[in-house]
Amino acid sequence: MKKALFIFSILVCVLNAQGLYKEYKTTITQINGTQATIKDSKDIVIGSSGIVIRNFGDKTSSIIARVDVIDKNDDQATLQFHTYIALKQTALPIPGVTPKVGDSVVLNYLYDRALIVAPNYKIYSEITKHFKNITFVHPDIMGAYLAEHSRPNPDRKLFKTMCRDNVASLIFFALNDEAIFVDCNNFKVVKKLKGGRVRQAQLPFYTRVKGIDTSWLNFSSSKMSSYSNYYKSLINR
Repeated sequence: MKKALFIFSILVCVLNAQGLYKEYKTTITQINGTQATIKDSKDIVIGSSGIVIRNFGDKTSSIIARVDVIDKNDDQATLQFHTYIALKQTALPIPGVTPKVGDSVVLNYLYDRALIVAPNYKIYSEITKHFKNITFVHPDIMGAYLAEHSRPNPDRKLFKTMCRDNVASLIFFALNDEAIFVDCNNFKVVKKLKGGRVRQAQLPFYTRVKGIDTSWLNFSSSKMSSYSNYYKSLINR
C-alpha cells in the first residue's frame, strides 16, 4: 500500500510536470532598475529561474544575466536580475552588459536536468523510471564530490556548485510524506507534492559511493542525524 501511495504521487507529478519543465521564451517589455516585466503564461512558475539573451547581430548572441520569477500579477510576470556565473571564467572580466527592453528571456532554463536526493535505491529507481522528461544526474557523481570534500552534510552552496558543474537547474528531494522540486539557482520551491512514507534512509542520500565521512580539518564537516528533517530544514531556511 505504501509503495502504491508513493508511485501514485510520482504519477501525479508526471501529469503536472509538462507545464513546469517546458522552456518558456519571451522578451522583456519593461525595465525598472534591477527588475523586468514580461508577459505572463501558465508555463511561468514563481520561484523558477531563467536567462536573458542579447543578440549582437544575426549570428551572435550571449547570455548576459540570470533571472528569478518573483511575482505574477494580472497578465504580467516580474523578474529579478542576477549575475550569470555558470560560464564564469576567472581569466576574463564579467561583460558590462545590462538587460534592456526587447532582450530575449528563457525561463525554466535547463529544467530538463536535475540532481536527485532519494533515501534509498527503491525510491530512486521509482523516481527515475517515471520522470521520462528529466535527465537525472546520477547520485554517485554527487557522492564522489561529497567524499572528496569530506562533506556528509551537503548545504545550499554545495548543491548549487554541483548543479553548475553538471549543467542542471533543478533538485528533486524525495522526503518523508512529500516530494519537492527546488530551483538550483535560488533554492526556491517550484513544486511540492504529497509523497509516501520513508521508512529507511541512507545518509546523506542514496549513492553507491562509500567513505563520505567527516574530517577534523574541515569545520563545515558533520554528520546528519535525520534524512528528511535535515533537507526540509535546508529547503525552508
